[in-house]
Amino acid sequence: MGQAEHSASIINDDWRRWIGENIALEANPQDLFNVLVSKGVTPDEATREMQAALANPYLLGARQAGQRIKNRLKKHDWVLDIYRTLNRQTPDSAVIERSHQLSGDEFYRQYYLLNKPVIITGMLDAWPAMTKWNFNFFREHFGEREVEVQMGRSQDANYEINSTLHKRKMPLASYLEMIDGAQESNDFYMTANNSSANRQALAGLWQDIGRLPEYLNPDSQDDGFLWLGPKGTRTPFHHDLTNNFMAQVIGRKRIKLIPACEVAYVYNHHHCYTPIDGYAIDYDRFPLMRNVQVLECELAPGELLFLPVGCWHYVEGLEASVTVSLINFRPDNNFSTIYSTYNEL
Repeated sequence: MGQAEHSASIINDDWRRWIGENIALEANPQDLFNVLVSKGVTPDEATREMQAALANPYLLGARQAGQRIKNRLKKHDWVLDIYRTLNRQTPDSAVIERSHQLSGDEFYRQYYLLNKPVIITGMLDAWPAMTKWNFNFFREHFGEREVEVQMGRSQDANYEINSTLHKRKMPLASYLEMIDGAQESNDFYMTANNSSANRQALAGLWQDIGRLPEYLNPDSQDDGFLWLGPKGTRTPFHHDLTNNFMAQVIGRKRIKLIPACEVAYVYNHHHCYTPIDGYAIDYDRFPLMRNVQVLECELAPGELLFLPVGCWHYVEGLEASVTVSLINFRPDNNFSTIYSTYNEL
């Protein structure tokens, strides 16, 4: 009987890893014991396995290291909470300020270096794109060019994380027909994820975009990213690894923005993403969000929104729209070199 019980045991290295992981995560050992017994492990064997795991010096060391890591994270969260408090004590911190034709010095001192968003007006007026660009212009001059877009987004709850799976190529004229025929849709969208494929096909468009030398490095080879889609497009809450300008050329967009110092409360589960739906935040499912500062604004054609690095943002197209995003600021803007959490968190 004892030999039969032993040979039928489910305990293997996968189960031992499960036990070790849960002990490291400070699960109640009695709860783990109960799970093992419920799966058919005899109480005697479950007891032996739990005792062996709890006494294992490797696991004890890992648990001690894990506790030190937890303490360090608590210290980091404390520092972030200081910045959360100071940020909310700043005058007008609950709104995204609008400022007309900020000088470069004002922009960098008051916003860029403080990681603070701002909407700048009056800086795109001289861009040829503001008067030339419309869908008929795109059809006439670029309609036959093959472009890449994101397709089939509505069938995938993680369409942004899985963006490489949604890339499709078609003539620009065909894509514009889809936009014309859709009253509202998030199923297809030309985004920054398509820029590497579209930069050559639509190269002629970039001559219509100003260089914004007050804020940006005019000698940079980085010419930005193009976003083109129908009313109803949504970009889920995420943060960028660079500072970013959103230059609105056609249509209006709604943006919800969460300061970077709120990261401990936004359920960041994977890389730069969160499962929180920016369109309708579910505060019952994500209760920590009740204490998060969420700013909101509407960006109109001709307006320039500064999105600080690490700042969480959700973007919704209120109309068929065209946006150019730019990242070639004067200081080094490559924060990806000090970023390492590309996977599950």
